Amino acid sequence: MNVLVVLTSHEELGTTGRKTGFWLEELAAPYYRLKQAGATITLASPKGGRPPLDPKSNEPDSQTDDTRRFEADAEASAALDSTVVLSTVDPADYDAVFYPGGHGPLWDLAEDGDSRNIIETTLRSGKPVALVCHAPGVLRHVTAEDGSPLVQGRPVTGFTNSEEEGVGLTEVVPFLVEDMLKANGGVYSKGADWGSYVVRDGLLITGQNPASSAEAADVLLAVLDELATA
Repeated sequence: MNVLVVLTSHEELGTTGRKTGFWLEELAAPYYRLKQAGATITLASPKGGRPPLDPKSNEPDSQTDDTRRFEADAEASAALDSTVVLSTVDPADYDAVFYPGGHGPLWDLAEDGDSRNIIETTLRSGKPVALVCHAPGVLRHVTAEDGSPLVQGRPVTGFTNSEEEGVGLTEVVPFLVEDMLKANGGVYSKGADWGSYVVRDGLLITGQNPASSAEAADVLLAVLDELATA
């Protein structure tokens, strides 16, 4: 079982002068669930090498057992140091794709043609894709085979407008994930702010926020198990 994990390479939080990147829990929690299930994990990013970590995701209030384990894990750190360049990735080599969030993806992965191709090719090959928190924003330009927006008519979730307001970045981000999913015809739903909430529609799995990342990985593994036994 080979799983591709796609991370952002974007580190500037708009014009605020602050840093952003990927959110640590959204990588660490799925990483260990996938590893425990026997998956071989490949990390990739648009620029390759070590992707930027959102510094807020490693502050004490945001740390979890998984993030502390990841920070102390030499093998995980080495994998993070050497993410492969996204444009070199062949989706055919992987059984599933997982996108952690953080605000970074809204700037680079949402507009990245290689990312779009990986998602479209993976789903059209009958393999699952999971995205959590801000990462469903990466679906912005992804299309179904008929050229319509991928999320059109499909149940989805992602970082809520109220959660974005809660972190004070409504006017900073290039677009709001909730609004974009609705504008593209997605059947958007959400749970309580900051609680775990995951939506599955066939091979497409979306999670609302950082707390949803572990559950999203569990759902992805369940889909892979279904496909293996079909």
